[in-house]
Amino acid sequence: MFLTIALVLIVLWALGFFLFPVVGGLVHILLLFAIVAVIWHFLKGRNATPRV
Repeated sequence: MFLTIALVLIVLWALGFFLFPVVGGLVHILLLFAIVAVIWHFLKGRNATPRV
């Protein structure tokens, strides 16, 4: 799930960076959130028993 969120944020960052360069600082926040989501995904790992 976090990997999907990260992928969406990276795509949105790329679109914002190349299509709307005026909003420069704000699109980099999306990239930061995407990186955090990827790191969180790998640190959390997969649980053997799913939570209900």
